[in-house]
Amino acid sequence: MTFCAIICEFNPFHNGHKYLLEQAKKLSGCDFVLCIMSGSFTQRGEICIMDKHTRARHAIMNGADCVIELPVSFTVAPAEIFAKGAVKILNAIPNVAALAFGCEDENSDFFGISKKIISESADFKKILRRNLESGQSYIKSFAAAFTACGGNGEAISKPNNILGIEYSKAAIKCGARFKIIPIRRVGSGFNDGMLKENFSSAAAIREDPLNPDVKNNVPAAVCADLRDFSAEKARFEELMRFKLLCTPPKTLKRIIGCTEGLENNLKSRVGLPYGELISAVGGKRYSCSRIKRILLANLLDLYEDECKEFLKSPLYLKPLAVKKQRSDEILSALSQAEFPLLLKKKNIGLLKETAEKCLEKDLNAGKIRDFIFNLPVRDFDYPKFI
Repeated sequence: MTFCAIICEFNPFHNGHKYLLEQAKKLSGCDFVLCIMSGSFTQRGEICIMDKHTRARHAIMNGADCVIELPVSFTVAPAEIFAKGAVKILNAIPNVAALAFGCEDENSDFFGISKKIISESADFKKILRRNLESGQSYIKSFAAAFTACGGNGEAISKPNNILGIEYSKAAIKCGARFKIIPIRRVGSGFNDGMLKENFSSAAAIREDPLNPDVKNNVPAAVCADLRDFSAEKARFEELMRFKLLCTPPKTLKRIIGCTEGLENNLKSRVGLPYGELISAVGGKRYSCSRIKRILLANLLDLYEDECKEFLKSPLYLKPLAVKKQRSDEILSALSQAEFPLLLKKKNIGLLKETAEKCLEKDLNAGKIRDFIFNLPVRDFDYPKFI
């Protein structure tokens, strides 16, 4: 039995995601589609508008066979670590035969580009860092660094293409056994905030979830679960400001990306409303996503030294949802992985110390989200069979 994997957030699940799942199954020829999905928070430093089990259920209802959780230490991190963490877990599953992802240009040579970047790693990183420090966005800095190393910067100037390259780099570095399948993204661009007829971005849907036009852009089950979450979003933002107020600068410096005096800059502006704080600290030099990610990592106690430790250590597979009619086959295949399969709370006893620490971060993130949404706080998330 083979899996085609997809790394995702599904925040929320929409028609473009359904298309991706359909194409992944078709082009890979695999028996199952396995999604590794962010849990309660996103890579852009935001809270998910629906809980992870609801989003996992939407995926199962629309083409996925199993959804496992991406540890939050990798979720709330820059693209390179996000990709490394996901690929590390997928590579521990012998049955993963392919990794499919959406991109702006499916004809790009993702492995070839990645090999060139890896071979030019010292120069590439130096140029990338210099451009970031000059105030350019990550996408522009990445493309400029690649061009300076002799590559075609145009091929990697789009956000999904960059993620595809990060997945490919991670696969090469860890000697992954699976092939990659780039699938052209349909409809709106990654950050397009305008609702379209039927293929709008997740960003546009989050911006106005109760707009009548949304129903044409998401499956019916997703539309039924969408609601206004502005009150919870405001509570989340205030909670991050409060945690920043209580955190000493030396602790902030442990967070990925909190360098060059950002810790002092953040502390000095903690009295500003959340949106103004992001703009004031970011300015032209740092992206809003970077600042939001630092604030969220601080709220969740996610630190760079621990994340590096997690990347080097055996971890776990934590299913969120499984297709009920084929659950025996799926779980049997997952049980062959190098990492323990967490189906019950007692399975935590199978984990090594570092993996248990990584899991504690996940469980803590879930409790914080439950608190923000005024839900009963759970100490363990059991998978749902759908």
